Amino acid sequence: MSDRLATAATMPKAGVPTRASALVFAAKATLLRARRGAQDVTPGLAPIRHLRRAALTDAPVLATVRTPLWTSAGGEKDRALNAGKIQNLRSALRGIDGIEVEAGRTLSFWRQVGRPTRGRGFVAGRELREGCMIATIGGGLCQLSNALYDAGLQAGLEIVERHAHTRIVPGSRAAAGRDATVFWNYLDLRMRGRRPFRIEARLTVDELELTIRGYGAGIEAPAPHLRTGLAAHDCLSCGQVTCHKHNPDTEAAVLPTAWLVDMATPEFTALFKERAKPGDVLHLSTRRFGASAGAWPSLAEERTADLAALRRALALRIAPAKAPRAGLMLAADARLAAAHARRLSVDHTHLVVAQALLPHLWQAGALQGRSFEVLMDRLPIEALHRILDEARARYPESPTLGDFRAPPAIAAAEREALGAATGLITAHHAVAAHFPAGRVDLLDWAPAPPLMAKRSGSTFLFAGPALARKGTHAMREAMAGLDMALLIERAAEEAPDFWAGLDVRRLGPGEQPAELAGIVLPAIVEQRPHLLLRGLAAGLPVIATAACGLAPQPGLTLVEPDDPVALRSALIAALG
Repeated sequence: MSDRLATAATMPKAGVPTRASALVFAAKATLLRARRGAQDVTPGLAPIRHLRRAALTDAPVLATVRTPLWTSAGGEKDRALNAGKIQNLRSALRGIDGIEVEAGRTLSFWRQVGRPTRGRGFVAGRELREGCMIATIGGGLCQLSNALYDAGLQAGLEIVERHAHTRIVPGSRAAAGRDATVFWNYLDLRMRGRRPFRIEARLTVDELELTIRGYGAGIEAPAPHLRTGLAAHDCLSCGQVTCHKHNPDTEAAVLPTAWLVDMATPEFTALFKERAKPGDVLHLSTRRFGASAGAWPSLAEERTADLAALRRALALRIAPAKAPRAGLMLAADARLAAAHARRLSVDHTHLVVAQALLPHLWQAGALQGRSFEVLMDRLPIEALHRILDEARARYPESPTLGDFRAPPAIAAAEREALGAATGLITAHHAVAAHFPAGRVDLLDWAPAPPLMAKRSGSTFLFAGPALARKGTHAMREAMAGLDMALLIERAAEEAPDFWAGLDVRRLGPGEQPAELAGIVLPAIVEQRPHLLLRGLAAGLPVIATAACGLAPQPGLTLVEPDDPVALRSALIAALG
């Protein structure tokens, strides 16, 4: 006899829920909700909603509780209900994480979380009702209330209201008497402290982690005690086919991946072609307009954010010439990330995320309880800030080295998210070198079409705009007195007279040099070395820094950033 049939055979018929018992339960719940609702609007009895604050962020940890998110390994329906539970926890944490409760004030679970409805982001998850684990909207929130109750006991908080589960899930906190069931709105968890306390809650890939901070202990926590009683049944596996809630599990399906992307690069689109599988979803900005609209291959279901993409395009087009472009791009990235997050399904427990969207998704909580990889095309924000600040200290007269700064909160969010990521993916060698060995999946740069210029003459092509972060100060000093000319690839410059006395001009529209002595880019920071790759493909000498992201190879001379002496030697060698 199978385990499932054995369970069905031993389950008493009297314990099988009926439609009549469900109606009675619903009627009682309605009356109890009404009574609680009346109490909660009565002056002096109504609980208040506590806000996020930062006064106790450095207070000592009084208690930490960790509980697993994936509590079973069933089939497709079991996995879906677990994923639904995680989404409900994700939604509930918006009202719990970071709140601070004043001394003597009561914390109400439901006043903080609010009613679990679809319109507020809650979905079907597992809930214990009438002795059975069933699927209901907001199901699974007891994992949060259990953790909060257990942490409150450990922190010495006074428990004002708590209700134990009527059935015991083996191995759960109910078995140790550390559980607190909640049911909107009449079964609540309420607690208070003699001193202020702070709650921090987050989801990792596989755990709910809840921490209480504060100063000093309150009342002594009771010792755990083992409970015995009726065990909860699981509607997916109990095998009681006569129950009106009977809903057997099905075979586990291949887990889909959601790709949250924006601008396409040849390396990342090739990765998508290689890894995309049936069921995956590609979240991209738009297919309707823009240079990169058709760059991502159509291999999976797609969800676009056309309005966010259009708003970004208009904002950049009409922005004043001296407007902080970095700020405009950050705001646009935040809107695109929010649009992608709204379209995520609870089934997408693994994501591949573009780096530009990463901090905004992290701040929104969309990555909590999910595993995710990051498509990286640049150094982390904090590393860029440090490099640019050091360069600005050397060249305080530069009008451009103060650009491209993100708010500290965005930089911190990116750092935390990168630390939580299950994988980092890049073709940029300087980015890969920034992280410990084995942390990064290093891709090959996609083959680039060779430049048409042949190696000859004394003219070098500067592979980028003439800005300080691209190494123009070192370039100006290195070429002084040399019999050479310099072509600037793209518009933008430090100052009108920056190249005074030197043979420097900008490439004309559509101009393609017939001959070059080499390609040069002594950049302090560089995101994509496309023109350097084209120069190497053409067999031209290429002079660059490691910051450009290329691996050592024939034809490439690497110099240190801001080292005009080494750069001058490399230029002379190429001219020779």
